[in-house]
Amino acid sequence: MTLALLDSASLYFRSFYALPESMTAPDGTPVNAVRGFADTLARILTDRRPSRLVACLDADWRPQFRVDLLPSYKAHRVADEAANAEEVPDTLTPQVPIILDLLAAVGLATAEAPGYEADDVIGALTAREKSDAVEVITGDRDLFQLVRTTPTPASVIYVGKGWAKAEVLGPAEVAERYGVPVDGAGPAYAAMAALRGDPSDGLPGVAGIGEKTAAKLITQFGSVQELLAAAKSGNKDLPLKMRLKLTAAEDYLTVAPTVVEVAVDAPVTLSGSDAVPPAVRDPERLEELTNRWNLGGSVKRLVAALEAVR
Repeated sequence: MTLALLDSASLYFRSFYALPESMTAPDGTPVNAVRGFADTLARILTDRRPSRLVACLDADWRPQFRVDLLPSYKAHRVADEAANAEEVPDTLTPQVPIILDLLAAVGLATAEAPGYEADDVIGALTAREKSDAVEVITGDRDLFQLVRTTPTPASVIYVGKGWAKAEVLGPAEVAERYGVPVDGAGPAYAAMAALRGDPSDGLPGVAGIGEKTAAKLITQFGSVQELLAAAKSGNKDLPLKMRLKLTAAEDYLTVAPTVVEVAVDAPVTLSGSDAVPPAVRDPERLEELTNRWNLGGSVKRLVAALEAVR
């Protein structure tokens, strides 16, 4: 029994850029992201065969609590400061409601939490899960922090290079790839990422500390908080030059863990049951969407995959 948690925005963004905008509906609306997302869903159902599935959504792509702590957080992606709107391709924006309509017609659950990102929704649902194995499906390495062995296994199906090259990472794989301890590999990855920084999210990191050094420091000291405390106390296990780098970045390191770590207490609500349905919930609505948006082959593959899981 497996619970699949989809990082929906990550998947439809990747579909949008992977497929040509020449895929259109009869009215000329591009549907490349919709068709790519539907095909990805079909592959997930066919290849991973989850008994439960939730498409997790961004209720707020740039939560205020993170911006308050670190104003640079995703700042370079803001298209409209007043509306806190993300810069999204004009031809992708109208496809998102179609994807949501498709999910509803098929009968697959969505989930979100007011004021939180999809990452937080995924983190909260993973933290809640006590009975089934969890598979997080994403193209975002940030979610490597969720891998675990107990109380149920949680792994990440990383699709950064497409589904055909999907990688399954659990604690052992994350530990081997990034040089963090196997025990607590998820939290250690988050701490390493905070130290290293990530320009794509507006995280400056600590100047002069790269990924390998960050991993070694977290392995040695356990957390960002303990590492900063050691630097401030003049711990001789840290060379003077390293202590100076860390103390110079104290303001950042004080807030970075909260910004980087997913909020496992996010108030998540689901649209309905997360059980993969035995059949399409609303066949008439699905047929209407298929015809209106020219989703033919993609929807056929999705329905066939759904029936195969039954």
